[in-house]
Amino acid sequence: MKKQKRGQFLIGVAMLLIACGWVTYRVMTANSTPSKELAPEARIVAILENGGCISCHSANPELPFYANIPVAGDMVKADIEEGYRAFDIEDIVAKLKDGGFPNPVDVAKIEKVALDKRMPMAKYYLVHWGSQMTDKKAGMIAEWARDYRTAYYNDGLSGERAGEPVRPIIANPDVNPQKVALGFKLYHDTRLSVDNTISCATCHGLNTGGVDNHQYSNGVEDRMGGVNAPTTYNAVYNFVQFWDGRAKTLAEQAAGPPLNPVEMASTSFDEIIAKLAQDKKYVEEFNALYPDGITEANITNAIEEFERTLVTPNSQFDKWLLGDNEALTADELRGYDLFKANNCATCHVGANLGGESYELMGLRQHYFEARGMELTEEDNGRFKQTQDERDRHRFKVPGLRNIELTWPYYHDGTRLTMDEAVRDMAKYQCDVELSDADIASIVAFLRTLTGEYQGKKLTSDNEYGVVLNADNHTHEEHEHE
Repeated sequence: MKKQKRGQFLIGVAMLLIACGWVTYRVMTANSTPSKELAPEARIVAILENGGCISCHSANPELPFYANIPVAGDMVKADIEEGYRAFDIEDIVAKLKDGGFPNPVDVAKIEKVALDKRMPMAKYYLVHWGSQMTDKKAGMIAEWARDYRTAYYNDGLSGERAGEPVRPIIANPDVNPQKVALGFKLYHDTRLSVDNTISCATCHGLNTGGVDNHQYSNGVEDRMGGVNAPTTYNAVYNFVQFWDGRAKTLAEQAAGPPLNPVEMASTSFDEIIAKLAQDKKYVEEFNALYPDGITEANITNAIEEFERTLVTPNSQFDKWLLGDNEALTADELRGYDLFKANNCATCHVGANLGGESYELMGLRQHYFEARGMELTEEDNGRFKQTQDERDRHRFKVPGLRNIELTWPYYHDGTRLTMDEAVRDMAKYQCDVELSDADIASIVAFLRTLTGEYQGKKLTSDNEYGVVLNADNHTHEEHEHE
């Protein structure tokens, strides 16, 4: 009997030693700072993999042994589902391993989570001891993010602002002036529409912030679209075009509206070409610039060339980024700090403060359930193109440049003022209830993003806050704050 008890005791001690060894291993491997001898990209990969990030933020996660235990397994699977829904980390890991440039939004998300030490969750590192984010690892991520942005954007930022997630517009488009002039004419030419009534500028007026300030735009015969028209200013910085990303380039985007049955409703580009060919001036200009004259590809190329010039540099915020410490007031700087603190600058990054990723509308709270409108096909967002359930309600993030001129806001045009948009973005995307004072400061910062076009500060001919709804009735007017 004594021998049996002694044997059980020894087995228990052995198991304890094994457990201690496993914990020690976890602490040493997961919580240790990657070696400085590793390349910066390899250090970040080590942090992401050893810290368990890949365990939840992946389409094909490696489930831990306790995922098969009742109750605990359900919690694990729910966490993994939510993690993947919010952020897929596989692409950035693959890019880092291959030595390529990751998406700047992915970089911003990882940096913010690391600096806030929001991940991994407590219930994760209680099981996976040593997986916590340490100051050293957070500092390593911040240093990597700063160096990444300097190389990726190559926009001349230096000093304390070199690592900012928001970047200045450096207006130096490499364009053909003759093609730009031709594209300008085509952009304003109603002959691209079936009844010669609608041009690109009808919904994207250069004098109204690149939009029409309607909830939904009216096409030929007053046919109404189902999605808010995005601005054409600074669209060159978007990684794709349209809310659902169905166009990869500005030329592809330009080819869409002329044949859209609601917008311009032309039956084919042959129909458009036939009309333009009757204009001798057009024939001369196309023949001088393109060996094959007037074609669909050349029409859209000229429009693209023109739209590449629709950039608005030299905003107050750009001046501050480039070193003018007097360009922003204390309240505007407070607004920018709040903008970053509340995770706005994890999606609204880069020169256009957006346009570099798809994001889920209603990440933390159910936007569409609370909206009070029937779901439409346009509400499906990226799902329309991919048929991937993960992409349902996921949209290309809009740029925030000149946002004070581009009301109403969101893909559905349901928010008339910046105050409303900021309040609800914080609520639905971040699960944060902002105070009126914080909202006012963020809006003050957003107003500093209005830039210059052709050397003059961009303005709008439309009265702020007057917008048409889906029934073509005027909403209540809001005064300009």
